[in-house]
Amino acid sequence: MLMSWLAETVCALQEKGDDLALVTVISKSGSAPCLAGAKMTVCADGTFNGTVGGGVLEAAAQKRAVRVFKSGCAEIMSFDLSGADAASMQMICGGNVKLLVDFIPASAPNIELFRRLRGALQVGEKCYLITSLGVVGGEKQQSKLTLVLEDRSLSGEFPYPHEWLDQLVEKASRSTYPVVETIDDQQFVVERCYIPSTLYIYGAGHVSQQLALLAETVDFQTVILDDRDEFANRDRFPKADVITVLDSFEECFKDFDLDGDSYVVIVTRGHQHDKTVLAQALRTGAGYIGMMGSHRKRDELLKVLQQEGFSKEALEQVHCPIGLDIKAATTGEIAVSIVAELIQTRAQAIT
Repeated sequence: MLMSWLAETVCALQEKGDDLALVTVISKSGSAPCLAGAKMTVCADGTFNGTVGGGVLEAAAQKRAVRVFKSGCAEIMSFDLSGADAASMQMICGGNVKLLVDFIPASAPNIELFRRLRGALQVGEKCYLITSLGVVGGEKQQSKLTLVLEDRSLSGEFPYPHEWLDQLVEKASRSTYPVVETIDDQQFVVERCYIPSTLYIYGAGHVSQQLALLAETVDFQTVILDDRDEFANRDRFPKADVITVLDSFEECFKDFDLDGDSYVVIVTRGHQHDKTVLAQALRTGAGYIGMMGSHRKRDELLKVLQQEGFSKEALEQVHCPIGLDIKAATTGEIAVSIVAELIQTRAQAIT
């Protein structure tokens, strides 16, 4: 995962005494050739690891890194890839990109911070990385890094009111990508560093097999649940994070604490099981609930659930038929359509 790679890379470089520039895509729009959150490290000798989109965009970031090494100050670069910048850089993809180019000296506090980040990621601890950039529009200055751990202990410097810390963490906790936030003219970039998006797949049939494989490639943790051990097993789901064989679909959420970073996909072998799982899913805090089925099945099932006391507003949040409408026909295509909808939902959660 990206943050694990970052922690390992920075630790390896800084433990050798290497200062570095860290380039992060802090925002993008349109069809720019990168993802928000993408990262690249640049050393003083010009060697680099990672990518922020390749091509001349990356070359421009490397060139700016040289300046950051000299000044010791963080800089934000903006590119309009549909206008003059695109013409000068010979790019036709369109969109807008903002990069943070930050100087990270190999100091004892920074080495300790990234070691603690590495350790937190290894055990799945929730943590947040805050980069303090100073006054908006003021003189460029060296950034301050703060790692906020799950118990709210800190590594690094945060010379601001404690309530600001809570505000920044709350903002980042709802975002998959970096958040740029200004408080009283002070500008911050904050990222959540744990891998929070968990996909709970109820049913272990053929669609589920394809879905689990695809979801893993786009940074979802996958949990497979079924009441048949001949289906829910490691041979069929070699890369799943968790495989659970249920006694039944009754109380199938009792061992899990779902929140807005939880995604539920219901693809069991029968309508009654679907209803049993859906009724329980609606009582969780899941950020996404999707169910396989036709419009007719959805309407009949939701009508019954409304009669059982579920609100119309809650039922309208259910994605059924599941997946984006790409005219999917095969199990593989259906899995692609579902994962596409999961990605879309995760991205919309940050806007």
